[in-house]
Amino acid sequence: MSVNHENVRVSLGDRSYDIAIVTDELAGLGTWLKETMVRHGYKSGGTATALIVTDGHVRDTHARAVETSLQAAGVRCALAVLPPGEQAKSLAEASQLYDQLVEAQADRQTLIIAVGGGVVGDLAGFVAATYNRGLPFVQVPTTLLAQVDSSVGGKVGVNHPRGKNLIGAFHQPLGVYLDTAVLNTLPVRDYRSGLAEVVKYGVILDAEFFGWLEAHVAEINTRAPAALRHIVSRCCRLKADVVEHDEFERTGLRAVLNYGHTFAHAFEALCGYGELLHGEAVSIGMVYAARLAVRKGRIDAALETRQTQLLQALELPTRLPDSMRLSTSDILQRMRLDKKNAAGRLRFVLPSRLGHVELVEGIAETDVTAVLDSFA
Repeated sequence: MSVNHENVRVSLGDRSYDIAIVTDELAGLGTWLKETMVRHGYKSGGTATALIVTDGHVRDTHARAVETSLQAAGVRCALAVLPPGEQAKSLAEASQLYDQLVEAQADRQTLIIAVGGGVVGDLAGFVAATYNRGLPFVQVPTTLLAQVDSSVGGKVGVNHPRGKNLIGAFHQPLGVYLDTAVLNTLPVRDYRSGLAEVVKYGVILDAEFFGWLEAHVAEINTRAPAALRHIVSRCCRLKADVVEHDEFERTGLRAVLNYGHTFAHAFEALCGYGELLHGEAVSIGMVYAARLAVRKGRIDAALETRQTQLLQALELPTRLPDSMRLSTSDILQRMRLDKKNAAGRLRFVLPSRLGHVELVEGIAETDVTAVLDSFA
């Protein structure tokens, strides 16, 4: 691999894998994949088969480049193209992928290759986790949000009409192949959506990284290659550290990654999946969560302001637009479905200082209502 290759190791015993971080080297995926398969004990040579799952946005660009690279390495490929958008993350689309695997006579060594954003990765990973009791799969994330967050950690799933990601599994990939150059093709709105998750890592785990983001806003906004490389590498390492200590979200540590998400998931569901991009909802959700933390006396208002100013400098929304105003009762009803809740009580990930958050139990609905009303 070239000198531009970096590697982040996710150490999970026999489920360990590598995140390869490269720049402008999608052509190297096939060679990397064959080497990865050998390390994981799968058969090598020209007998490997793969189903590439992608969507209409990147089919003719990144997915075709991946297909060409795999074929050059002797991997036989089929292509499954999903409709773009959050609506594709459904059991109906999963069923169509199952049908394609049946028709291809897929066995347990058939690879699923996810080429796309978080929707593609979550759905393809869910199909890999559930077809034939588990197929190997590889993430090739093509959005910033997927590169820094959803492609790492093995969470896969689909949405239910009453809640986001309610149907899913933990299924670690064989590896993640992450090319930062593909981010140059992202529409501006999608790029900024990913930056919300980047800011999240600074708030929850790394105050120094948060300060770096504040100092490099200009480079981030112009997608300077060195800035992208640093962002992706640092976020992957931070998430890998959390996943290594709480792979199945049992100790509560991994729940910190859901900072802002209790509000965000409710906003996404109520606005209609896809109307509000996930990162946009997370940005707004982090602002609301910070205000809740101020109300509970966990942080001072200065930290809330600092977070809001960084999000605004990155041109992310910090409140629901007037066209998406939601009723407080509807938001609370959605929040009661959140996976972090216990015994019917609301739980929120809230900061206690920059770089540290905690899962806080027993938050009164009156406090949540007061926060929601403060943005009305």
